[in-house]
Amino acid sequence: MKLYEKGVYLINGEKLVEEGADAAAVIQNSTGSSVTKEEAAKNTIAYDILQAHNTSGNMEKLQIKFDKLTSHDITFVGIIQTARASGLEKFPIPYVLTNCHNSLCAVGGTINEDDHMFGLTCAKKYGGVYVPPHQAVIHQFAREMLSGGGRMILGSDSHTRYGALGTMAMGEGGPELVKQLLNQTYDINMPKVVGVYLKGAPVKGVGPQDIALAIIGEVFGNGYVKNKVMEFVGPGVSNLSVDTRIGIDVMTTETTCLSSIWRTDDKVKEFYEIHGRSEDYKELNPKNVAYYDGMIEIDLGSIRPMIAMPFHPSNTYTIEELNANLMDILDDCEKRAQVSFDGAVQLDLKSKVRNGRLYVDQGIIAGCAGGGFENICDAADILKGKSIGPDEFTLSVYPASMPVYMELVRNGAVAALMETGAVMKTAFCGPCFGAGDTPANNAFSIRHSTRNFPNREGSKVQNGQIASVALMDARSIAATAANKGYLTAATDVDVEFSKPKYFFDKNIYANRVFDSKGVADPSVEIQFGPNIKDWPKMSPLPEHMLLQVVAEIHDPVTTTDELIPSGETSSYRSNPLGLAEFALSRKDPSYVGKAKEIQKAQKAIEADTCPCDAVPALREIMDVIHANYENVKRSNLGIGSTIFAVKPGDGSAREQAASCQKVLGGWANIAHEYATKRYRSNLINWGMLPLLIEEGELPFKNGDYIFLPEIKKAVEEKADVIKAVLVKDGKMKEFKMTLGEMTDDERNIILKGCLINYNRV
Repeated sequence: MKLYEKGVYLINGEKLVEEGADAAAVIQNSTGSSVTKEEAAKNTIAYDILQAHNTSGNMEKLQIKFDKLTSHDITFVGIIQTARASGLEKFPIPYVLTNCHNSLCAVGGTINEDDHMFGLTCAKKYGGVYVPPHQAVIHQFAREMLSGGGRMILGSDSHTRYGALGTMAMGEGGPELVKQLLNQTYDINMPKVVGVYLKGAPVKGVGPQDIALAIIGEVFGNGYVKNKVMEFVGPGVSNLSVDTRIGIDVMTTETTCLSSIWRTDDKVKEFYEIHGRSEDYKELNPKNVAYYDGMIEIDLGSIRPMIAMPFHPSNTYTIEELNANLMDILDDCEKRAQVSFDGAVQLDLKSKVRNGRLYVDQGIIAGCAGGGFENICDAADILKGKSIGPDEFTLSVYPASMPVYMELVRNGAVAALMETGAVMKTAFCGPCFGAGDTPANNAFSIRHSTRNFPNREGSKVQNGQIASVALMDARSIAATAANKGYLTAATDVDVEFSKPKYFFDKNIYANRVFDSKGVADPSVEIQFGPNIKDWPKMSPLPEHMLLQVVAEIHDPVTTTDELIPSGETSSYRSNPLGLAEFALSRKDPSYVGKAKEIQKAQKAIEADTCPCDAVPALREIMDVIHANYENVKRSNLGIGSTIFAVKPGDGSAREQAASCQKVLGGWANIAHEYATKRYRSNLINWGMLPLLIEEGELPFKNGDYIFLPEIKKAVEEKADVIKAVLVKDGKMKEFKMTLGEMTDDERNIILKGCLINYNRV
């Protein structure tokens, strides 16, 4: 794999020419014409799609309107509640509500099904589509029923990626979907486009997860594609099945790219024909000379079975490399765990080595990445006639949709798997976020799913538990299962893949999915469960602000799962205050109490009482502030909390990572860098300042107070620098922060206090 240091021209879809003095001559000789870099940059697939959806008239400052929206059941309640508070009357574009996350969480009594009934009645009232539990995971339904060549889809799940089918899709926090429901736009600068040039063909046994993990391992750490569009081109694309392309594509989220798009061909055309939607196919190719801001060149034949060891999809090795350096790599993982868990629990992976081989406790093939038809058929071929054994090792398989499941039943793959001792389950995303198949304490799980962040598999550090997940391809998971739990690469087994043809049964959805066909019925009464709560009142940005630092995180990257845990907490997604009780519980269990304590001061201000009476520790702080800033008074001051993290927001698009801080009185985050655009957008949409501070020794510590004088004026006037003052030990010490680039709408959202206030009618 090669990462180009400069921009690259792609000529006639085949030839790569790196930007440089001789590039113009090569282009002239190859095409008989000349083209400027600026013209060639407009010749990508991505540019065409973005241009077709941009409403601003300015391709440098995009204002995108999407064709369709999709959400699942830990996001759609909050999204619709926010939109309702802003005057929603009808879904203006197709909006699909799936139920693949809260399907099996056995926490909270009727909460899950209450959320589902809320979704069904909203689909009827506002004119949407409702996919009942266990019918399909969100992204498989979108592939089967929503995608289309040249379209754009926005989803409230970070793995909203349908580029392999010619659809540019993006995963964002819920407020960005609210904007679309209110006929507003998705505002971004024109993203850079990085080409992914594929050549050759994979060797037998290598699957989509292997290719995806190889890419992630190369580009995550260096930020090569961060907030950019990945465009898959080159002759190697045609050597991949559509299921393989889909499996690679969905994992592009883990590179931190903004979106993805692939060139399409007759195999994609056949996909649409199989699904009865031939009219939705569109051939997509870059034009004769296309310029890319970067290029990843991959020889598919060089990829070998991969494994992403705990605790990130970028912690990658070939399985051969892992087996050759087993104890050293396991030792490194254990040391990483000590950092991630602050020594609270002890990971012991080296105990998994038996007779020089790594023993695995659990295998799972599931979700939007692993649950595809081809993955499961190939796994069944590897396991046919074998046994997974009667010991610790277990294997669970979750087809990504009922139509996929039905065809696996019809062609015998389900029978072949069940005979081995594997367990077949319904379409559910739980294994990917800790709501299903949580391993035993200190168990090691291999999964063809999307993420393996700390505790994402469901263990709880606060209860002394630890388990770990490695990501692998379904084929190598099956090979490991065939060897009764001993780690094995699929290239090391003798198998002939049957590659059965897929037949899509449309009757499954026709008989069960509610589709309003875009017709709203205002007479429908929304069904509310007792756990579905409205958002609490949120104050506008004050003239001056006092922040207490209530959490300080120095991990290189902080995931959204660490900011608000996934798993069983998903049952409380519809209750803002209930869910907030879990905020940072895995990373800093003291956070909620400290945030609530300083929030008492803001509540006192809103009640027109003295904040120092509510929080006596503030008296000394306020005395120092008043001595230096005489114009600061109760009527123009806001008091709340902030957290510092080096690089927060990797992973999920869930807005609750920000909204939970907000409802606990959070006014800001402070970071050296934000891991993803979507997390920064979530902060802004919840009225929180996305502050940036330069790397180096911090001027403050956990528990310190930071005063932001005239912060409202700074936001209004688009100040490049935010003046901050550390108030400590009776003294004040100034330092500087920034907010980064913001649109006018984003500034107004922060000034109003949140998106709800901005849109409130």
